[in-house]
Amino acid sequence: MTQSQKDRPWLFRTYAGHSTAAASNALYRGNLAKGQTGLSVAFDLPTQTGYDSDHVLAKGEVGKVGVPVAHLGDMRALFADIPLDQMNTSMTINATAPWLLSLYIAVAEEQGADISALQGTVQNDIIKEYLSRGTYICPPEPSLRMITDVAAYTREHLPKWNPMNVCSYHLQEAGATPEEELAFALATATAVLDDLRGKVPAEHFPEMVGRISFFVNAGIRFVTELCKMRAFVELWDEICATRYGVEDAKYRRFRYGVQVNSLGLTEQQPENNVYRILLETLAVTLSKNARARAVQLPAWNEALGLPRPWDQQWSLRMQQILAYETDLLEFDDLFDGNPAIERKVSTLKEGARAELAQIDGMGGAVGAIAYMKSRLVESNAARIAGIESGATTVVGVNKWQAGEPSPLTAGDDAIMVADPEAEADQLRRLAIWKARRDADTVAAALTALRAAAQDGSNIMPPSITCARAGVTTGEWADVIRAVFGQYRAPTGVSSNPSNRTEGLDDLREQVDLVSAALGRRLKFLVGKPGLDGHSNGAEQIAARARDCGMDITYEGIRLTPDEIVKAAQNDDAHVIGLSILSGSHIPLVREVMDKLRNAGLGHIPVIAGGIIPDEDAAQLKEMGVAKIYTPKDFQLNAIMRDIVTLVDPRPMAAE
Repeated sequence: MTQSQKDRPWLFRTYAGHSTAAASNALYRGNLAKGQTGLSVAFDLPTQTGYDSDHVLAKGEVGKVGVPVAHLGDMRALFADIPLDQMNTSMTINATAPWLLSLYIAVAEEQGADISALQGTVQNDIIKEYLSRGTYICPPEPSLRMITDVAAYTREHLPKWNPMNVCSYHLQEAGATPEEELAFALATATAVLDDLRGKVPAEHFPEMVGRISFFVNAGIRFVTELCKMRAFVELWDEICATRYGVEDAKYRRFRYGVQVNSLGLTEQQPENNVYRILLETLAVTLSKNARARAVQLPAWNEALGLPRPWDQQWSLRMQQILAYETDLLEFDDLFDGNPAIERKVSTLKEGARAELAQIDGMGGAVGAIAYMKSRLVESNAARIAGIESGATTVVGVNKWQAGEPSPLTAGDDAIMVADPEAEADQLRRLAIWKARRDADTVAAALTALRAAAQDGSNIMPPSITCARAGVTTGEWADVIRAVFGQYRAPTGVSSNPSNRTEGLDDLREQVDLVSAALGRRLKFLVGKPGLDGHSNGAEQIAARARDCGMDITYEGIRLTPDEIVKAAQNDDAHVIGLSILSGSHIPLVREVMDKLRNAGLGHIPVIAGGIIPDEDAAQLKEMGVAKIYTPKDFQLNAIMRDIVTLVDPRPMAAE
């Protein structure tokens, strides 16, 4: 049925940020001029994990996957000439969310904005960081405390601000089934609200329930994804009513933003990704009763490298055409009463409830982190196995691979390359900032921050004082690390082989033969140097190697090159695999290779995986890397055969 009035469209966003604050500011102003209606800020890995740009762990990572923000001056430059009181800003920030929000508030104050009128969101979901992206700093309990500190502070001072985006997006990227995405996200939301109940007056709690928002993923099975969103709406309404007694329906509304699936974007025939992105967008816009409040779309060429402004513009135009040229926003919900939709929604809700019961039995999301991580690794392994076997069709990857070369990928400027001078520029400005600030004011602010962290008072007021005083991101996070301690999340990769050994008999036999020739079990060390926390590929390589009979070492994310070399020494590794998806493969691999040679381990073959352009692959081979794998290398068994061949000492192996 046609409505009498057309609905307002969702917020149009583009996830963006790179190189430096000034370069990102120019990109934002350009996107706003093209009709974008909200900002979505991507921060670089040092900023996300609480390190200054000049820290040893930040080397090679500055400005790569987002913008570096080390202090108030950077935040000031990021939003220069963008009036924050007129903006709706989403910040993809988690472990350092209290700090980045403090910097944002300090800049808004400088602009003369009414702080209570600020609108936007901090993602502020640490639990999914332990499960997927890996930008956590502290153990789960103090991390949960800081999430709810932010929520309690915004209730009092920033009433229009969303203090948390429960983020299931990365769960699907890590392999979650629709039922797992539903359950793990809802379990995270209830963990936060259970903790928040003790921090706000009872009469204000329903309003805080209404401020929780979600950030979800939409995959290519768009009917299932549409049903998943309807299931989210119904389950959240049910939880708010029964668990929290929220009577006002507007506070039970499932409010969500979305970025559609990046996991399914293919390096092969990348132009096909345009269709994938469109279909996935329909999943979160077609059903009025489960429509996204904000949508940001990846660019068609993200599997190849950093998108250019034109590529992001193309995705923005897709949203604008859907919202303004079609008649989508003129109708009531198109799916109410549809029996096929209702059956699928019911099935998804049933599966999600079973998972939620399991998590509740473990004490909630915080207590179930290891369980949820292992489920994601297993689900992702099943997804990859389906693509390998052909049971799941991916056009241009495992079917219809032949095709015309894409003119879109031709030429040297087909993808954007991060400015090689950006890191040096950032370091120069950081040094100047530290030299010019008042050291006594900084010290006093950090002392107050430490006291608040220790005595349990809200972390936000002293963090805002730190922001105004000129404290840096690394200094703020160092206090948090000192008080709460650091943490290493479970990898989800069990040492025990899985039951997915079908088709591995030949490989297992080869591993046995090579191990016998080596005189001990073939030892494969998988390492993730740098700050990149996207561990899906490393986990799947480690798990498949284990199932093939190799002896694996995989300690998880955020290892220094020195730690990887030491592990290779201690374990007497036969082969080393390095996984880097942040674009920092050249400096990090070079450092590992140099340190291996200096330690007398230059004979150990090294393989590397990541989003690695052809010209970078040539550089890595010149460094001595034996094999290089990118997202197009989806046949894990072929990689396993390469590993066996690399370390086979028998004369025939070289022929």
